[in-house]
Amino acid sequence: MKKSIMLSMSCAILLAGCNSDNSQNKTDSSKEKKVTIMLDWTPNTNHTGLYVAKEKGFFKKHGLNVEIKAPGEVTADQLIAANKKDVQFGISAQEQVTQSRSEGVPIKSIGAIIQHNTSGFMSLKEKNIQSPKDYEGKTYGGWGAPIEKAFIKTLMDKSNADINQTKIVNMGNTDFFAASKKNIDFAWVYYGWTGIEAKTRNIDVNMQYLTDYDKNLDYYTPIIIANEKYLKSNPDTAKAFMAAVKEGYEYAIKHEQESADILIKAAPELKKQKDLVYASQKYLSPKYQDDAKSWGMQDEKVWANYAKYLKDNKIIKNDFNVKDAFTNEFVEGK
Repeated sequence: MKKSIMLSMSCAILLAGCNSDNSQNKTDSSKEKKVTIMLDWTPNTNHTGLYVAKEKGFFKKHGLNVEIKAPGEVTADQLIAANKKDVQFGISAQEQVTQSRSEGVPIKSIGAIIQHNTSGFMSLKEKNIQSPKDYEGKTYGGWGAPIEKAFIKTLMDKSNADINQTKIVNMGNTDFFAASKKNIDFAWVYYGWTGIEAKTRNIDVNMQYLTDYDKNLDYYTPIIIANEKYLKSNPDTAKAFMAAVKEGYEYAIKHEQESADILIKAAPELKKQKDLVYASQKYLSPKYQDDAKSWGMQDEKVWANYAKYLKDNKIIKNDFNVKDAFTNEFVEGK
């Protein structure tokens, strides 16, 4: 299911492989370094580049044997924070890293999977929520994170609306569509998956994107993280890992359909949603790099602006050192 494919090689390639210049491309499976990356959720199109890197042999090319692991009761953030030996890399978001770093947790972002925040508040069209002003008298379903109320308030303030007129409840991991048929009027979703799902199911929805109301909310989500101590002790492994991941996402940018097929192959449970996977991949592939000079790059201003937003809204109280929170060293260059 998650096996790298072996490419058949012609005699000419075999002969070329004997040259010393190409010896670095040959790997001995017994010498491959084993590393694990834990996802933030079940496999989806945010993760496509990882599965492409595994399937196309990019990890092997860089001397790595990589396990892609789904999260359990313990999250990637928690394991990376604890610097556990069984998980070296994880998928997270700028929200979590900013809060963790402000509390002294040595997590560092080493690559942005998507360049711009595609999330926002979505509602069924029948709920008649056309702007944040319409949140008044409605019920929001979330999962209890402090930033949710701050985001809702930001949008409502800019629409001259009163957040005290909005009911906020915790719906946990309940599916948006199921919750919307009950007592939930709107929820925070990522358009690249849930919004696209609504489209493939011919369900009319309204969406207010966070970035349309406050540019400070155009932060990186998702991102790839590692423990600061691990990076200092294993820079070569981190560089090799991110080089392979970068190749994976660059491939997914150019080969949407094939990359979607690779994701489905790695996560067979997605076969029932293959139309969603294909549509989501078509939407996200150009957004992986977008306007960045290369995939994975992060801008200091994005981190500074979001940290200021959190501090202004009293989500974080301690000082936040922007330069300690992320690095581009593992994704720069080829």
